[in-house]
Amino acid sequence: MAIARGAGTEIIRTSMFKGVNNTVQNLIVGEQHHIYTVLSVIFRCTARSGTEKGYFSLFGYDSKGGTTAQYIHLAQVTCANGDTFVWNDKFSFMGYEPVDTTANIDTIAKQNAIADQGNTGTFPTGSQKLYFYTDSANTTYEVTCTFIDQNNANA
Repeated sequence: MAIARGAGTEIIRTSMFKGVNNTVQNLIVGEQHHIYTVLSVIFRCTARSGTEKGYFSLFGYDSKGGTTAQYIHLAQVTCANGDTFVWNDKFSFMGYEPVDTTANIDTIAKQNAIADQGNTGTFPTGSQKLYFYTDSANTTYEVTCTFIDQNNANA
């Protein structure tokens, strides 16, 4: 039996990736009217060349600048070969960007516009993403991401 994932549902998802290097690996690709709560991300270094690092980042809307399609680094991951780093600080993000608004959240209307995820661009325009990549093709990680996907779309 398939897992119900229609409007009004909340499910736990896990995605796993081997050999993640300097090519951006999406961990979560946002869908309009969804809220994603990241429970944990496990990074295991399987090869490291020199002082290269990994970058755990969000791609989406900058509420301060009122700017779409921005990269925000959440963490810089530096593990020795064979070591593991566990990010278990919970956080949430919207699946889609809002209709563009002016910089700063200084009214309830602007705050609600962000929550409404009203960007009308054709996918992937407007989709917010959680992703990971490294400095070098010679530095690789195994990455496991566990998250809650809340579907708030209208039925």
